Amino acid sequence: MLEKYTPQTVLITGATGDFGKAFAQRFAELGSKLILIGRSEDKLKALQSELGAQTHIAAFDMQDKKGMEAAIKAIPNEFKNIDLLINNAGLALGLDPAQNCDIEDWETMIAVNNTALVQMTRLILPIMTGNKKGHIINIGSTAGSYPYAGGNVYCATKAFVKMFSLNLRADLVGTNIRVTNIEPGAIQTQFSEVRFKGDKAKADAVYANTNNMTANDVAEAVTWSACLPPYFNVNRMEIMPTVQSFGPLTMERFD
Repeated sequence: MLEKYTPQTVLITGATGDFGKAFAQRFAELGSKLILIGRSEDKLKALQSELGAQTHIAAFDMQDKKGMEAAIKAIPNEFKNIDLLINNAGLALGLDPAQNCDIEDWETMIAVNNTALVQMTRLILPIMTGNKKGHIINIGSTAGSYPYAGGNVYCATKAFVKMFSLNLRADLVGTNIRVTNIEPGAIQTQFSEVRFKGDKAKADAVYANTNNMTANDVAEAVTWSACLPPYFNVNRMEIMPTVQSFGPLTMERFD
């Protein structure tokens, strides 16, 4: 039987979203100290109160590089030795074909899903390399492996996350730092409501008449990967609901 490992201090970005809350609850139950990052201080305080764990909160927009740097610098000493970073903040915007997309939606997805992720990773890596231990878990997507109509830049950002994770593994050999990319398929959360900018009818249609996974299922994968012995690294974990599979290749048909 594998010996269990419990991360001591866990930093979670996007902590007030469905995934972030599920991750925070799991690690709070394990007794980990938590650093919770999100845009809304009120939501962070509510989550902090709900968890009843030893937590530190930091409110800033992930696109605010200076705000991010200041928040990491201001982490209290008792929370400084981060040994698990969960890069969870991310979003999809729109599902239109590329020629009709809003360029600002594309730029926002790249800024949050990629630029902010690498900036946060670079800020935390010196802590982990200095302590000779740590684990970075990136929340990717099956969209990083399988394109679909309307996925355009969102799929590309998740392909970036996958390759960035694998390249971190290549760079970090000898540091005792683990890197994992968790790649979920269809999960019933507020993801589609954000993608369709609050259009609940459109979002509900995505999950109608099917049986999708939930944020708690993704938290199961994250917790399992994080609590393996430090010699055991999960490079990638792709998960899907049983009802989902790979889409067929499309063909243009002529009349």
